[in-house]
Amino acid sequence: MYDVVVIGAGCVGAMTVRELTKYNLKVCILEKENDVSLGATRANSAIVHAGFDAEPGTLKAKLNVRGANLFRTVTKELGVKFINNGSIVIGFNEKDKEHLELLYDRGIKNGVEVKLLNEKEVHELEPNLTKEVKYALYAPYGAITCPYELTVAAVGNAMDNGADLKLNFKVTDIKEDKGVYTVISEDGREVQSKAVINAAGVYSDKIASMVGDISFTIIPRRGEYILLDKVNGDIVKNTIFRTPSNMGKGILVSPTVDGNLITGPTSFNIEDKDDNSTTDEGFSLVIKQAQENVNGVNYRNTIRSFCGVRAVGSTGDFIITAPKKGFINAAGIESPGLSASPAIAEYIVEMIKEFMPLTKNEAFNPIRKPMHYFKEASIEEKNEIIKKDKSFGKIICRCETVTEGEILEAIRTNPKPSDLDGVKRRTRAQMGRCQGGFCTPYIVNLLSRELNIPVTEVTKSGKGSYVNISKTKGE
Repeated sequence: MYDVVVIGAGCVGAMTVRELTKYNLKVCILEKENDVSLGATRANSAIVHAGFDAEPGTLKAKLNVRGANLFRTVTKELGVKFINNGSIVIGFNEKDKEHLELLYDRGIKNGVEVKLLNEKEVHELEPNLTKEVKYALYAPYGAITCPYELTVAAVGNAMDNGADLKLNFKVTDIKEDKGVYTVISEDGREVQSKAVINAAGVYSDKIASMVGDISFTIIPRRGEYILLDKVNGDIVKNTIFRTPSNMGKGILVSPTVDGNLITGPTSFNIEDKDDNSTTDEGFSLVIKQAQENVNGVNYRNTIRSFCGVRAVGSTGDFIITAPKKGFINAAGIESPGLSASPAIAEYIVEMIKEFMPLTKNEAFNPIRKPMHYFKEASIEEKNEIIKKDKSFGKIICRCETVTEGEILEAIRTNPKPSDLDGVKRRTRAQMGRCQGGFCTPYIVNLLSRELNIPVTEVTKSGKGSYVNISKTKGE
């Protein structure tokens, strides 16, 4: 019997389960996929929004500002990259200027530092903006992070503090009897808990309906991205947004914490909640608008394209509600959901306190060793690590300079990956220019050895995605 079960291991579920381990509770997080951070968290812009965009008085505004203020501390504790690079919303005409002034007023009301820039000021700040850019709103405390690394680290830290993680647990029913919830998986497994947190992303409306709550619906919205090689990473310093519309913040151009350049996302409502396919139409739009925003974006240097599906709620705001005692929705967490996630976790815990007494866990340890500590170490520090473990002296991924020791450490650290993409999200091996062309066979062998499975059972991303079907040579 658990005290609290969290459904969904995206950034909101991860931050929530970590926050819960600060108290003397028996907690568990359930995820339908074979790893954490595989929904919208895996494929988003990685922006920590300053908080000027959300309408004052909404949960989005309140939790965005609070979450952004928490981010520097949270990422430091979890060893996750965080860069306060600033953000700029650009305008091309008088209509855009009027909207920028609206955003400025919202920012001031939300308590966010913002500044309106004229044409000269914005081009001095970002010289590679196109000459068509005439106006801008500047938020110096906008930032960037790595959402999947944050989620992996938060779940891992929660597990190290006593939380359980159950993967491949697709929830198909929830029953409630005398204050106890029984959460049932597709394959018949059951967990029981006094409270349930619904952080199931695009499926959160379906999960809510299992306890009789049909007060909202979730619209899946496709967002396609193009990632460019690090040779393009310094074209802009700030995150460059277009003036937003009712479908989102438009195509952005932004550096990443790892030195690449990301452009996107598109914004198309779709019907299939699992459709993360990319389209010619989407890529054409990304390229067109990115090049309208910034000079010098060379798409010949594209190394990856991908698509995420955002959970757009029917209410226009975050849906954080308690339709019945012991059941809490954290639904419709679209942008700025990543930015707000630490504050959403706090908010949910305060809701739990209304029906469940909580006492502090004095043994809680907020610190997790950074996943990239070896790469960031000095030469002297690296030599000391290699003296203790020679596997750190063998480079497996040449593009990202990832060693065998780092990969082995990732495979052995909570939450443990079981496939190639899991290793990629934790170490960046396979994320460079060759996209795993050279290092994949070595990583397959490491996974085979560590998981004690044949190489033919190692997958790229879980069930059915086998990398090898047989040996081509004898022993």
